Amino acid sequence: MLLCAMASRTLIEQAKQARDWAFFNRVLSPNQGVKGLLQALEQLGKLPRDFDPDPLINLAQHPHEGVRCAAVKALSRLENPDLLTFLIERLELETATVVRRELVSAIGRLRTPEAIPALINALKDPDAKVALQAVRGLFVFRDLPEVHQALQTLTNHPNELVRDALHSTLQPAHSTTPPRAHLHSPDALKNLMVCGDALQVLRSVPDESIHLTFTSPPYYNARDYMLYPSYEAYLDLLTEVFREVHRVTKEGRFFVLNTSPVLVPRMSRQHSSKRYAIPFDIHPRIVQLGFEFIDDIIWVKPAPSAKNRNGGFYQHRKPLGYKANSVVEYVTVYRKATPKLIDWNMRQYPESIVEASRVQGKYEPTNLWAIAPAADPVHPAVFPLELASQVIQLYSYKGDLILDPFAGRGTVGSAALVLERYFFLIEKEPTYFEYAQQILAGGSLLQSEYRPRFMEYDKFLELVSEGV
Repeated sequence: MLLCAMASRTLIEQAKQARDWAFFNRVLSPNQGVKGLLQALEQLGKLPRDFDPDPLINLAQHPHEGVRCAAVKALSRLENPDLLTFLIERLELETATVVRRELVSAIGRLRTPEAIPALINALKDPDAKVALQAVRGLFVFRDLPEVHQALQTLTNHPNELVRDALHSTLQPAHSTTPPRAHLHSPDALKNLMVCGDALQVLRSVPDESIHLTFTSPPYYNARDYMLYPSYEAYLDLLTEVFREVHRVTKEGRFFVLNTSPVLVPRMSRQHSSKRYAIPFDIHPRIVQLGFEFIDDIIWVKPAPSAKNRNGGFYQHRKPLGYKANSVVEYVTVYRKATPKLIDWNMRQYPESIVEASRVQGKYEPTNLWAIAPAADPVHPAVFPLELASQVIQLYSYKGDLILDPFAGRGTVGSAALVLERYFFLIEKEPTYFEYAQQILAGGSLLQSEYRPRFMEYDKFLELVSEGV
């Protein structure tokens, strides 16, 4: 019989049902080739408790680390305490990180106190992935003094993933009821646009009021309407605004930022222009605020829309003089850090909202979004409605409250209304505030029981003082 037939899923399932251990002795014989062994191990699936582990024990000592890894993974599914001694012995001898990780995982899955010394010792492994598996295995014993003390030694571990896992393991049990109901957002903020400074306005917004923030801040000295004393001051201001965004964002929800490098023209032919990498300079600050980096989406615009920086090089073709025409911007996706998985956020919604909010039709499966830019006769820097619509559909549910603290002409508000979400917008410049008011008050967008409202900062303070 050919090996591929012997190792088929159907025959393996039949052998498991018949308790035909001789079949597995043949299929998992060390004399088989590596390819055949890997195929057979991959097809094993869930094993019965009375499965004879001897063929897997033999393969866990195979010269090929891939075979050893797959064999240990199969052994771990047995969750057989009698294997503890063997697994510990192999862990002491194993040199391949990927196999050590599986061995520690297998030891942890036994959930037996006898495994604690080996798991504590694995916390010292130089590979962070092995240490993480040890933390996971010790989690069920975290209330034991010796385990708690061992985990505390990782407080200053050099790897951030280990520190995060430790924090999640040792912190008090997380309340299943968030401070504010997850679906709830203050009615007073729904479909409201405020003319005022973003930082001042946000400081008056209650904690955990917002489901999604999508914004594109004014670029550093890129437009005459927005000047800053220095680039550092510009980054500091954005950091403070985004600190408030973090506070008002609900647990585990998203903050999506559209930015791009900007070019500040040179003062004269004797000076060089200066290019500022805003997306990359603001990123570490956002992470330090308590957001987790999720995705980097590249917004690609048609080549003719780019400002020509290539004219001189096109003429002389001299190396060092090349400057690329920029046709991309960055749409960076962050999530408010939480030990809870995204599935938890999804489960907060009733099935009716989940079904109604499903993304229909075609969508872009890659992080390369080809979208034409938008032009506006009043506002010099707007992002297209299509971009705002895609972000809102992918990172919120119907009925959610969407924030844009640098709202401009209110594109995020327009997209939110069409998609049956609510908006809360902030814009400092009166000209753009008034322009957005004309756009958002249009009858074709009035799809909600909360009609768009517009107010100055002082009126907003009166509103929040009444309680939202």
